[in-house]
Amino acid sequence: MRFHEEDKHNVTNAVIYCRVSSKAQTKRGDGLNSQETRCREYARYKGYDVRQVFSDDLTGKNADRPGLQSLLKYLKADRKNPHVVIIDDLSRFARRVPIHFELRESIALAGGILESPSVELRDDADGELHEYILASVSQHQSRKNAEQTLNRMQARCWNGYWVFQAPIGYRYEKQAGHGKVLVRNEPHASIIQEALEGYASGRFDSQTEVKRFLETQPAFPKDLPNGEIRNQRIKDILTRVVYAGHMEVPNWNIPLREAQHQGLIDLQTWQRIQDRLKDGARAPARKDLSEDFPLRGAVLCGDCNKPLTACYSRSKTGKKHAYYFCYQKGCPSHRKSIPSAKIEGAFEKLLQSMTPTQGLFDITKAMFKQAWGVRESQRVQQRATLKAELADFDKQIEQLVDRIVNSESATVIKAYEQKIAKLEHSKLITAEKIKTMAKPRHSFEDLFELACDFLSNPWKLWASDRLEDKRLVLKLAFAKRLAYHRERGFSNPNFSIPFKELGSFCGEKSEMAHRGGFEPPTPRFVVWCSIQLSYRCLRTKPVRS
Repeated sequence: MRFHEEDKHNVTNAVIYCRVSSKAQTKRGDGLNSQETRCREYARYKGYDVRQVFSDDLTGKNADRPGLQSLLKYLKADRKNPHVVIIDDLSRFARRVPIHFELRESIALAGGILESPSVELRDDADGELHEYILASVSQHQSRKNAEQTLNRMQARCWNGYWVFQAPIGYRYEKQAGHGKVLVRNEPHASIIQEALEGYASGRFDSQTEVKRFLETQPAFPKDLPNGEIRNQRIKDILTRVVYAGHMEVPNWNIPLREAQHQGLIDLQTWQRIQDRLKDGARAPARKDLSEDFPLRGAVLCGDCNKPLTACYSRSKTGKKHAYYFCYQKGCPSHRKSIPSAKIEGAFEKLLQSMTPTQGLFDITKAMFKQAWGVRESQRVQQRATLKAELADFDKQIEQLVDRIVNSESATVIKAYEQKIAKLEHSKLITAEKIKTMAKPRHSFEDLFELACDFLSNPWKLWASDRLEDKRLVLKLAFAKRLAYHRERGFSNPNFSIPFKELGSFCGEKSEMAHRGGFEPPTPRFVVWCSIQLSYRCLRTKPVRS
C-alpha cells in the first residue's frame, strides 16, 4: 500500500523508531531517550498522534532487528490506518545503503511513510538521489568508525594492553595514563592462579584434576547447569598466555609480547604448562578416589605389585565394612580382603615413625641456610650468564632480519620469520628469569618454616580432612608407591629424597663425624627441599594440629 504526496496530508497516526548500536550504550548514555524526545517534538510540530515507540540496541548493518520487525508487524496489522514512521536520523535507520532501501521498501509496502526531523524525504528523482547520498554517507561513517576503532585496538595491543573481553580472573579498571587495564578480580584470580601453578608443578596430574578442583570452588563460576565446567574452558585457561602477564594476537600479526597488566603466574610457569600439555594426556584422576579410601591406587599388593582397589562390603546385619583387596587374577592375595582400618592404621604408624629428632632438625636448618647462601652467591653469576644469552638472542634476531631483507624466496622468508618468533619467545622467558632473579620471592624463614613444618611430622598433613592433602603427602613423602602385604604389612618403603637424606643421619649406619665436619648438603637434597617442598607447601597451606 503506497501513498502519493497528496495522500500523506491525511495521515495523523505515527510511530517512532529509535536505535543505538549496543546494549552498553543503553546503560552509558541517554541515546534512546534523546532520539525519542526529538521525534516526539517533530510529531507535535506536524500534528501527529504518536501511538507507539519501537527501539533496538543492535547494529544498523542488518535488517533483522527485533524492534524493527515488531514495527513492520504493527504496520501490517493496521493497514487501514496508515502511520508515519518517524526516525531521528538516517544513520539510526540503517548503516548500509542496500539495507536502507530494503527497509524503506518494506515500510512502504506495510503502509508506512518514513519521515525524519533531520532531512526531508521525497519520492521524486531529486529526493531519491539526496536520500541515496545521505545513506551512502551513513555507510561510509560506519565503516570509517569501525576501521578507526580497529586501528586503535591494534595500536593498544602493540603497546601491551589487552583490549578484548576480560578473561575470568581479571576485570578492567581505569588507571591514570593508561586507560582501562586488566587487574586481578578476586577471588577468581587466586583460584585460577592455584589451578595453573598446581598443574605446572604436578600437583594436578591431568586437566581432569584441574577441572575437578575448579568445580569444588563455590566462588568459581560454572558454565553447565549441573555445576560442572566444560573441558574446553579448562583447556582455554591452561593455554591463555594472558594469565602470564603477556599477550599475542595472531589474527592481527601481533607476536608474543609483555603486557601492561600483572600476570597471575610468570611466563616460565606458563611454559611448563604448555610443555606438559604437549607431552600428551595422562590417565585422568579416578572419581572413586574418595575420602573413604585415601590409599586406593597409591598402595601396591605385596604379592603381585599391582595397585590395590577398595570397596564396601555389607555384613548379614546390614552394616557396611570398608576393605582393600587385590583384584589381579592369579595373585595369591586375589580378592582377599584387608580391613581399611588395618592398612590405614599401619600407614599412619609409618608416617609417625618418619618424625626426626630436634637435633637432626638443627642440622637440617644449618643445611638449608648454607644452601640458601650458596644460591644467593650464585645468583649474580647466573644473572650475568642470562644477560649474555639475552644479548646473543638479539644478535641472532638481527642476523635473521638481515637475511630476510636480502632474500627473495617466500619459503625462506617464512622459515626465517618462524625462527625469529621462537627466538623472541626465548628472549622473553630469559628476560623474565633475569627480572625474577633480582630478588627472592620468599624469605629464608618463610621457606624453611613451611618445608620443616611438613618434614617435622608428615602425619599432621595426613590427618587433614581434605583428600587433596592426603594425596599430597603420598607425593611428597614417598618416591614410589608403597607395597603392602596382608601378613607382613608395609615393606621397604621408598622414601622421597628429603626423608631418605634425613634417614641417612639417624639410621643404623651412623658414625662419628670427622674433624672436617659434615659435608655440604647434596645438590639433589637442596634443590628438592628448597623448590618442591617449599613451593607445594606454599600453595597447599598444610593443616596445623
